[in-house]
Amino acid sequence: MIYVGIDIAKDKHDCCILDANGKLISKVFTISNNIEGFDSLYQKISSASDDPSQIKIGLEATGHYSYNLLGFLLDKGLPTFVINPLHANLYRKSLSLRKTKTDKVDAHTIAAMIMSDVNLKSYSDTSYHNEELKSLTRYRFDKVQERAKLKQSVSRLVTILFPELEKLVPSLHMASVYALLSEFPDASAIASAHLTRLTNLLTTASRGRYDRDTAIRFRETARNSIGSHMPAKSLELKHTIRLIQELDAEIDEIEAEIKIIMDEINSPILTIPGISYKMGAMIIAEIGDFSRFDSPDKILAYAGMSPSTYQSGQLDNCYAHMEKRGSRYLRYALYNATKYVCHWDPIFSAYLAKKRAEGKHYNVALSHATKKLVRVIYQLEKSNQTYISQAA
Repeated sequence: MIYVGIDIAKDKHDCCILDANGKLISKVFTISNNIEGFDSLYQKISSASDDPSQIKIGLEATGHYSYNLLGFLLDKGLPTFVINPLHANLYRKSLSLRKTKTDKVDAHTIAAMIMSDVNLKSYSDTSYHNEELKSLTRYRFDKVQERAKLKQSVSRLVTILFPELEKLVPSLHMASVYALLSEFPDASAIASAHLTRLTNLLTTASRGRYDRDTAIRFRETARNSIGSHMPAKSLELKHTIRLIQELDAEIDEIEAEIKIIMDEINSPILTIPGISYKMGAMIIAEIGDFSRFDSPDKILAYAGMSPSTYQSGQLDNCYAHMEKRGSRYLRYALYNATKYVCHWDPIFSAYLAKKRAEGKHYNVALSHATKKLVRVIYQLEKSNQTYISQAA
C-alpha cells in the first residue's frame, strides 16, 4: 500500500507519499493547480504503484479549491478520501505537543491519517456529481437569506413613509403592494394620486381582488397618515422592491434547476409528508452518498446535531448542548423539514406531542423528532423504499 496526503491551496498543492511502513517514498513536493501539476502528481503516484487497489489518497475538504483535483483523481480511478479539516487538525495535534503547522506538515499528517485507517470512507462518483445539487441548494439558500433581509428593509421603510399601510393589507410583501409602492412610494404620493390611476394599478396588480373602494380607502388613509415625506427613503424603497423582484426571478430559476435534478434522482425522501423537493434537495445534497455513513447517528454528527459529552471524575454533564460543528446547511434543512413533517405526518405529530408532554422545550422536542426523521431518511435511502406512515 502507498498513502498520499495532499494539502490543498488556491494556486498549489503540497503532496506527501508514504509507503506501507510510513516512510517517505519521496520528499514532500509541490504541484501547481493546473493540468501539468495534476499529471505530475499522477505520474509520481503511478511510479510508486500501478495498482489502484493499493493506493489511498487523502485531502481536506476545502470547498471549491479541491473540486477540480478531486474530479481528476476520481476520473483516474484512484481511491480518494475527503477529510474533515477539524478531524485532520485534531489528528495533527495528537501526533505532537509542538505547535507546528505548515503546508508540508499538513500533507504528511493527512497521509499518516489515511495510513492509520481511522474509519474513513472513500469519496465516490455519487458524492462528486452531487456537488452540482449542493451548489444549487446553497446558492438558493443564500439568495433566500438575501431576499429576507431586503424584505425587512421594506418593512422598516414603510414604517417611516406610510405606517398605516400595514393594517390595510394582509402582508406588505404582496405583488399588489409592491406595485403600489413602486409607483407611489410614500403616503403623500398616494394621497395625491389620481383615483382612476390608483384603481387601475391596484386592480391589475391584485388580479381583481382590489377595486375602486379599496383605492379610495388607501387614498383616504394616506391623506391622514403620519408618515414622513423623505425623497431619499422613497427612492431606497423603490430600489429595494426592485431588488426583491429580481431575486424572486432568480430564485424561481434556481428552483427549476433543482427540480430537474431531483426528478432525475427520484429520491424516496420526497415521499415523506411535509418534505418538499426544495428542502429534500438540500438534505440529499448535503449528505451526498449515504454509503459514507454507517448509521443515522453519523449523519447527525455530520450535521452537528449530536449532543456534546463531558465527563470527568464525578462530574457528568447531564444537560449537554448540541455540538453545532457540522454542516450548517444540513442542520438548517433537517430542522426546518422536521417542522413540516411533524405538521403533516400523524406519527411524527404524535411523537412531538409526546416529547412536549414529557416537559421538554419545543426546540428540544423538535430535535428529538429530527433524530427520528434522520433514522427514517437513512432507512429509505439505503433500502430505496417509499415512506409509508404507520397510521395509514
